[in-house]
Amino acid sequence: MPIYVYWGEDDFAIEKAVALVRDRVLDPQWTSFNYTSFPSEQADAAIQGLNQVMTPAFGAGGRLVWLINNTLCQHCPDNVLAELVRTLPLIPENSFLLLTNRNKPDERLKSTKLLKQFATEFREFPLIPPWKTELLVQSVNQVALAVGVKLTPKTAQLLAESVGNDTRLLYNEIEKLRLYAEGSNKPLDVATVTQLVRNTTQNSLQLAAAIRTGDTAKSLGTLAELINASEPGLRIVLTLIGQFRTWLWVKIMIESGEHNQQAIASAADVGNPKRIYFLQQEVKFLSVEQLISCLPLLLELEISLKQGASEMPVLQTKVIELCQICRGS
Repeated sequence: MPIYVYWGEDDFAIEKAVALVRDRVLDPQWTSFNYTSFPSEQADAAIQGLNQVMTPAFGAGGRLVWLINNTLCQHCPDNVLAELVRTLPLIPENSFLLLTNRNKPDERLKSTKLLKQFATEFREFPLIPPWKTELLVQSVNQVALAVGVKLTPKTAQLLAESVGNDTRLLYNEIEKLRLYAEGSNKPLDVATVTQLVRNTTQNSLQLAAAIRTGDTAKSLGTLAELINASEPGLRIVLTLIGQFRTWLWVKIMIESGEHNQQAIASAADVGNPKRIYFLQQEVKFLSVEQLISCLPLLLELEISLKQGASEMPVLQTKVIELCQICRGS
């Protein structure tokens, strides 16, 4: 059936997927007749969208109806569910229904089950966790290949460290590199990428590393640079939580006597077992108790930020406390 359901936190990736659907479905000369979008704020957006998608396309191409930030997979009133049951099996072959939302669909809802049954594509667009560096490097290489930029393993790693999981920024930086390297078949070197790509000095993983060593001055300096670069406080905290959880699992597995890197990687949710050696070195001088003590502080920090606490002061306070724990003082 001509139904697409997209969700996830990677807004830019969803935008690109939506653009692909638009280009595939619509004829440019008939777009004004056959393309309609309904924002969630609009009254009865779902009902209007379902009525609109039942209208056959005019002229060439197909019809596309986009329900933006819809909540049909999170909350669906009975009247809307009844309309879904009536409409979905009867959508004309050349009409397409597109639903997008940041939140994960509730698999228990009848509306979700119904959409999943009829959807051509039911797809999540998640942000890669910033601490999963191997996946970030993989993403960099995929985008570089798609755009036509040649990278070395070192430049791919540098790009991953620089842009993190910001897909929009990654495409922008790769496009900049493509323009710079136009006409050259040589892979870009580290010096060139360092000069051209923004945010190559500090990221949240470097903050985690500074905290791990108990270096308060460096940690606060890195934090200040992140905030000055407009890095959201919650994103910083989520990265720290993920990194400390990974370190904790690695340390627990080591102290339990496990030596198999594959087993440790599986327990710590690390995609590349070869990375375990480096993680082992990172937690060498930390105890399980220290790592466990860090997690409640990070969770307190996350809650404080979500409750509207002043970002910089609360981040600084918790970073100092975390450094004290890691330093053993």
